[in-house]
Amino acid sequence: MAAVDQNSNAVVQGLARHLNTLGEENKIARRKALENIRKDTVSRKPPLNTPEVKPVLNELLKPLLKEFSDPAEKCRELSLDIIRGFLKRVDTPEEYLPYVMPVLVQRLGQPDITEPSEELRLLSVEFLKEILECSGKNLAIYLDDIIKILQRTIIDPYAEVKKLACQCTSILAKAIPEHFHAQSESLIKPLLQSVSHQHSKVRTIVVYTIGDVIQYGSNKPVETVVSHLAQRLFDQTPAVRMAVIKVTGNWMLDMCDRYSFWNKLIPLLLTGLSDEQPDIKETADSLWHDVGLKFANENEDDLKDKMDFGKGDPSHYPPGVERPNLGCRTLMMRHVSRILPGLMRDVVDWVADTRKKSAGLLYYLLLNCEEYITQHMELLTSGMYKACADEEQSVVKDIQRAAELIGYFVEVEVWSKLILKSVQNSQHYTSIMVLSSVIRGTAKENLKPYLQKILDTLNIPDVCQSVQVPVQVQLLSCLESLLTVSGTDIAESSQSTQSVFSLLHTVLAIQQGELIKDKVFELLDKLAGLEGLVNRKQLYHSHTKPLLDSFQDTYKVWTIHSVERLIFDVLILEAGPVVGDLLEDVMPILTANFDPDKDPEVRLKFFSLLSHLMMNCKDTVDSGDKFAEFAEIVVKNMILPNCVWKAGRVASAIRTTAVSCAWALLQSGVLTKEKLEPVLDNVITQMLACMDDDNKGTRLVACRVMTRTFDLAGANINQDRLHNMYLELLKRLDDSSDEIRLTVAKTFLAYLDSFEQAYDVQLYRAHLEAMYKGLLVHLDDPDEKIQEAILGVLKKAGSLLPGMLIQEVETTKHKHRSKKYCEDLVSYLQKLSTETQS
Repeated sequence: MAAVDQNSNAVVQGLARHLNTLGEENKIARRKALENIRKDTVSRKPPLNTPEVKPVLNELLKPLLKEFSDPAEKCRELSLDIIRGFLKRVDTPEEYLPYVMPVLVQRLGQPDITEPSEELRLLSVEFLKEILECSGKNLAIYLDDIIKILQRTIIDPYAEVKKLACQCTSILAKAIPEHFHAQSESLIKPLLQSVSHQHSKVRTIVVYTIGDVIQYGSNKPVETVVSHLAQRLFDQTPAVRMAVIKVTGNWMLDMCDRYSFWNKLIPLLLTGLSDEQPDIKETADSLWHDVGLKFANENEDDLKDKMDFGKGDPSHYPPGVERPNLGCRTLMMRHVSRILPGLMRDVVDWVADTRKKSAGLLYYLLLNCEEYITQHMELLTSGMYKACADEEQSVVKDIQRAAELIGYFVEVEVWSKLILKSVQNSQHYTSIMVLSSVIRGTAKENLKPYLQKILDTLNIPDVCQSVQVPVQVQLLSCLESLLTVSGTDIAESSQSTQSVFSLLHTVLAIQQGELIKDKVFELLDKLAGLEGLVNRKQLYHSHTKPLLDSFQDTYKVWTIHSVERLIFDVLILEAGPVVGDLLEDVMPILTANFDPDKDPEVRLKFFSLLSHLMMNCKDTVDSGDKFAEFAEIVVKNMILPNCVWKAGRVASAIRTTAVSCAWALLQSGVLTKEKLEPVLDNVITQMLACMDDDNKGTRLVACRVMTRTFDLAGANINQDRLHNMYLELLKRLDDSSDEIRLTVAKTFLAYLDSFEQAYDVQLYRAHLEAMYKGLLVHLDDPDEKIQEAILGVLKKAGSLLPGMLIQEVETTKHKHRSKKYCEDLVSYLQKLSTETQS
């Protein structure tokens, strides 16, 4: 022992000169003195023995601590380095804390930064960390000083100092929790100031430090801290979000008085279940599971009945999802009423990220809540309607997932009353979207009794007749959910299948996009399959007539805006050959809407439909070879009344369309000679009038109709009336349109074929003379095609009285420019006359 003292005294005597030099004004001298002290003590070779360290330190401590305030940065650094070296060597470093701590407080714990060097502040905090690690319970009497230092260093501008200060805080909290509890709240404010630091590593360690401060200190700041931690769940760095999840999970497992904060902590932890990072999701799921187990064990007496006599796992449960344990479900049941109102506000928050996180959280909230959702249905569904209109598709997707859980856990009687009432009153697509999702989650057997009620609501005109594309899309989605869930159950009720059929055609009638149209046909095929039908044609056989019957009370008052008219239109077009078997139901509807007193636009729409049917008659109205029985009705009650002249462009368009329908009808072949005969006079009268119409198209088609009429029933026309028609035909040869003049030439040929074989030439001689003169005028037309057409007509007409026509040609031959055609005509007539005489 004496040798040790002697050796340490020698070291101290050797350092005396250096210690005296520390008082010099020259900073270089002070630095060299400190370097020599370090060389002779902590860096000495061989090093001082452990018993020798303490006497030397006793002599050096105070002078070195004074150097902590030296103006020269290097001197401060050297003195700090020497002190740290000594304290690592002594057995009881806590003996020196009464001297060291005040100096550290003076350098680090002041309101303003005393130590200007970032590197020295970092070294000082590292020194503090070493003191905390080796002092343990002895730190209690220095708690106030350490807290002062940490309050300042946690908000230090230097990020590395912040991180080290947070580590010191966690060490302190774990070392003396019974004393730290009284001071912990004072660290919350600086920690919250640093939790949003630009460096992700700082944010991460601050979150963990907050966890330790509250875990081992006072939990009163939880209310304040939760909102800041919630913001960190939006952090772009996964490590920060993971820190929040771990801290929250640890609090829920081990924090004292955690039962007071379940409603604050549950949303934080469950938000991690919807995180995009798999490891965060797994961690959150594991922690939540452990929390539930621990809660159940702690409350075993209260939950004993449920544990022993519980119903077991439900048979109808979301596929691929593990059911939360009893503790988790009980926790959620007890606290959902305090969580849900705020969550539903966040679901429609103005910040997109908040809406995304909240929508994801809602799913897991309901998954744990199960049947206890029922008492919160009104709040839940009203928020879902708003959220489904979100522009962020991820929000809408998560809300739809959450809505499916309503179907799994809530009785159909409960949710149907609320949601169907909203569908009926709001007529907004979001309520239909929620309904569609809920149906997808409902059990087949539970849904069956309410199928018709749901369909009746969707069939309300204000709902199903909306022209908004989103409403149409969601209606189809809802029907798809119904067909998918109910399966063949829906086919057991003809009323239900008819409702679906009607709904699909309502959407088809007002749709404005090919995607919607394709979806309708897809669902029609699906409906046919559920009914056990081979194809869509059989589906129309089953459901077209009932749908037509539903129009009986309204078809007479249809307007251009009537949705029923649009439905009728698409039904007739899509039903195809089925229409041919339902003519008795279809014809009264058509007849009523061709009434001349009807809105012109309505008549135009129906003429368009009729024209389409005529052009494809074998695949539509005449598929059963029965349309001929109604052909007279079509001509007499639909076409001819609309050919009557009225002033105006709309009336002109109607006449054109009506005449076109007459042409299509004649072309189809279903209007036979026998069916035409009762209305033949009316047809001729009206077509002759239309041949003089202002509209070129009307005149042209009227000429074609007359041609076809002469071909079909010319022999049935009264001869006297037949002779009076040539004047109208001659008049059309003066038409401004060459196309019409060529068409009239063909009409003339059919007209001439209509004369009887026993033609009284002498009786009608005056008519023939007038006809020949009128035709010869046009033999000189500038258009060669017209000349050839008129030549053909003259040859045909000349066969009635060749001599008269030859005489007319010879008489006017000198006036004609087309000598060639005149000679050709005379030659033909002379030959014809010779053959006739012979």
